[in-house]
Amino acid sequence: MSTPIQETIHQMGRQARAAAYKLAQLTSCEKNAILHAMAAAMRGSAPVMLAANARDLASGSEKGLSPAMLDRLRLDEPRIEAMAAGIDQVATLPDPVGQVMDAWERPNGIRIEQVRVPIGTIGIIYESRPNVTADAAALCFKTGNATILRGGSEAIHSNLAIAAALASAGAPEHAIQLVPFTDRESVAALAGMDKWLDLIIPRGGKSLIETVVSLARMPVIKHYDGVCHLFVDKAADLAMAVALTVDSKTQKCGVCNALETLLVHRDIAPAFLPQAAAALRAKNVELRGCAQTRAILAGRVTGFQPVSDGGHPAWREKSSGWKPAPPNRQDSCSPSIIPATEDDWSTEYLDLILSIKVVGSPEEAVSHINTYGSHHTDVIVTANEATAERFLREVDSACVFHNVSTRFADGGEFGFGAEIGISTDKLHARGPMGLRELTSYQYRVRGNGQTKAG
Repeated sequence: MSTPIQETIHQMGRQARAAAYKLAQLTSCEKNAILHAMAAAMRGSAPVMLAANARDLASGSEKGLSPAMLDRLRLDEPRIEAMAAGIDQVATLPDPVGQVMDAWERPNGIRIEQVRVPIGTIGIIYESRPNVTADAAALCFKTGNATILRGGSEAIHSNLAIAAALASAGAPEHAIQLVPFTDRESVAALAGMDKWLDLIIPRGGKSLIETVVSLARMPVIKHYDGVCHLFVDKAADLAMAVALTVDSKTQKCGVCNALETLLVHRDIAPAFLPQAAAALRAKNVELRGCAQTRAILAGRVTGFQPVSDGGHPAWREKSSGWKPAPPNRQDSCSPSIIPATEDDWSTEYLDLILSIKVVGSPEEAVSHINTYGSHHTDVIVTANEATAERFLREVDSACVFHNVSTRFADGGEFGFGAEIGISTDKLHARGPMGLRELTSYQYRVRGNGQTKAG
């Protein structure tokens, strides 16, 4: 026997299916006009959204949410304006629906087109960040998909206020729906509703995603955690490497494209690590390091000599090899770095914490990333183009960067206007999910009476 929560969510599913058929009839101009109205409604509802968000922040503080998690949750006028501007930008982007992906004619005169179409109905389950409500709704609407949104308990009041603003803008009824429940039963109900949902997208912590995957009866596009790496090669510009490390870790630490593990080539580690550690500590970053990292930052490294390496400062091991100096040696810099454990290499901190490991080669860096990473976003900093190209080919991640901060793994930065999230899957979407990734395709075949007789 179904429960009230199940009955409510199944009713939302039926409503979403009906709305999807209505959405498919809208022209691009009609959708864009409604999107601009949504952006205006967001701006007009700012006081209501701020009041709702204040309730969520107060509740989050009482529950002991970390400063980073509270920052993910927080709304202010600039953030509301950013959400509204994102919706306006989505309205200006080309509509992928109806785009002819390919076309050809067969010898018998049949003409075939492969055309982008909406997926249909999409369920999105997410945590903490209320901006996802606006971004996901706008992208799904632009692509003609009806959406059912289920946010986390931390942001329930904020999400309800945002959804109400969006629904007031003239979209077909039930095109955008927000589940009013935040318990686990609502997740299970959505995941089992394959009659009404064509796709489900979870984004959040590993436990949420694994729960959805285990329950889902429809296709799932996963947005797993972001264990992102930055590898400083021996041919790196050290000033650039420090700047990219600090930006990747601290520009906003509570997001999936923030840096979590720093890998440093051993030849430049004695020169680079003290600079990077000082810059990171100035931003209140807690450092956790391997034995070599801790020895270097404690000033206890011997056995290195400076050499010239194509104009880039580098260190080569002397024949005696790397070794720590005697414990009674006077440290030249602060030894306050926590020993990294095996678990640190696969942890998404979402906080001002960074693990650091010294590696012997680009090959070792690639192996570490492919072993411990989450296939989200990984960076190499180097002036050696050949090394960079090999890294880009061999790292098995959705986004692989050369001399760019991890924070650019973002739909807005890619020119998508907004994003549903960063998919770590390989099918049907990978990386930032924008408009194209929210479409499927159909074959449209035209003829003049051809039959396949005989």
